[in-house]
Amino acid sequence: MAWLLVFALLLSVSQATADEDPYIGVNIGTDLSIMPHPTQVVALLKAQQIRHVRLYDADRGMLIALANTGIRVMVSIPNEQLLGIGQSNSTAANWVSRNIVAHYPATNITAICVGSEVLTTLPNAAPVLVNAMKYIHSALVASNLDNQIKVSSPLASSIILDSFPPSQAFFNRSWNPVMVPMLNFLQSSGSPLMLNIYPYYDYMESNGVIPLNYALFKPLSPTKEAVDSNTLVHYSNVFDAMVDATYFAMAFLNFTNIPVIVTETGWPSKGDSNEPDATIENANTYNSNLIRHVINKTGTPKRPGIAVSTYIYELYNEDLKPGPISEKNWGLFDANGDPIYILRLTDSGSLLANDTTNQTYCTAKEGADPKMLQAALDWACGPGKVDCSPLLQGKPCYEPDNVIAHATYAFDTYYHRMGKTPDACDFNGVADITTTDPSHGSCIFPGSLGRNGTMVNITAPSMNSTSSDSPGWNFHGGGGFASVLVVIKVMLWSLIFL
Repeated sequence: MAWLLVFALLLSVSQATADEDPYIGVNIGTDLSIMPHPTQVVALLKAQQIRHVRLYDADRGMLIALANTGIRVMVSIPNEQLLGIGQSNSTAANWVSRNIVAHYPATNITAICVGSEVLTTLPNAAPVLVNAMKYIHSALVASNLDNQIKVSSPLASSIILDSFPPSQAFFNRSWNPVMVPMLNFLQSSGSPLMLNIYPYYDYMESNGVIPLNYALFKPLSPTKEAVDSNTLVHYSNVFDAMVDATYFAMAFLNFTNIPVIVTETGWPSKGDSNEPDATIENANTYNSNLIRHVINKTGTPKRPGIAVSTYIYELYNEDLKPGPISEKNWGLFDANGDPIYILRLTDSGSLLANDTTNQTYCTAKEGADPKMLQAALDWACGPGKVDCSPLLQGKPCYEPDNVIAHATYAFDTYYHRMGKTPDACDFNGVADITTTDPSHGSCIFPGSLGRNGTMVNITAPSMNSTSSDSPGWNFHGGGGFASVLVVIKVMLWSLIFL
């Protein structure tokens, strides 16, 4: 049974999971006009059971707030600090003393990201990047923390050229003077290669070559999968192809035992007019499928069963980000901690999944065909055995007297009675699950906390009740339909939904 989840990025398969097990983490950006206080951020992380986070700096307030939570933390050295650290061992040692030693082990710091996408965004700092990594590592060694805290530097996937087929991939050779010593360092220190993968941009820049479903992890028939002409291996998504391209690119330089961690990936939920595929539905699809893919240890075609731990970009929508609208809309939550959308996770291991209120509702989908809504409403109030008496004239939920409002009440009542499973809020595609309480006035919906903060109970009719127990099936558009047609229609919808 598929369980619909109001955000649950959950982390490792369990809190006590072994380090080698794959996990999902989340990046925490701070480009918000109203940035929540660190204690609020941590409260959200704990409520959502998020056990792995990546910070873009080493903010003292965040590190203090994360102390004694058990949350595993990646901290970062911002690019603007690289030149100083990469040219001075003592500067690196001071940074480690101030930002790591002062907080560890109360704050469970597990890795240091030295810069971010340095080769592609700050190439003038590239010559000192590996030195900075080595100096930071030396400071950890001096503090006896090198086994607990790994050092790496997130790379943009664009440094990999000719990424498909993956077996032909190689790093941009102009960066070999940096990449070879970096890979030597990662191998000798037991650190992972950190990679940022954005199938959204790969899809947008492909001019139609990459199908949307291939970017979104949607199931493809074997004939539509991408095939590596050298290995004859099939690829069903961009993410796996890029991870395998990274393995092959490292192997091309004779490095075969460095693990990969994806430090950024995601999908925007809103975009400009020229970004039609930056939608809530696609963002939900990508991140839901990604979480399943990682937690289920699917692995990649090159390394099946060896999943790549991944950090979703990102926790909050960042309204101060420059650029197109999509840049501001990668978040899973808004600044108030309300989910942007409800993740749909299936077979995702022992993931705890709630929003902060644990309240979801089933409503009529905006823009749905009124005739489809009417038929679904008829079914819910008939064979669906929903008590639709509150929708009768003079009753609390009669107003507004339209099919959308009445269908929403019937859908939500059925959804709650069936245990809030996603299958119970489909109605042949005319219903959606939301975190917004549709209650209004004196019409209090099932599952609502109501005006006095108490849960509204659902009285389910007995399963042996007949259609005559319902107050009438066709609340709208009934004029002109013979009763026999109504019965036939309800029987047809019964076959569809049951």
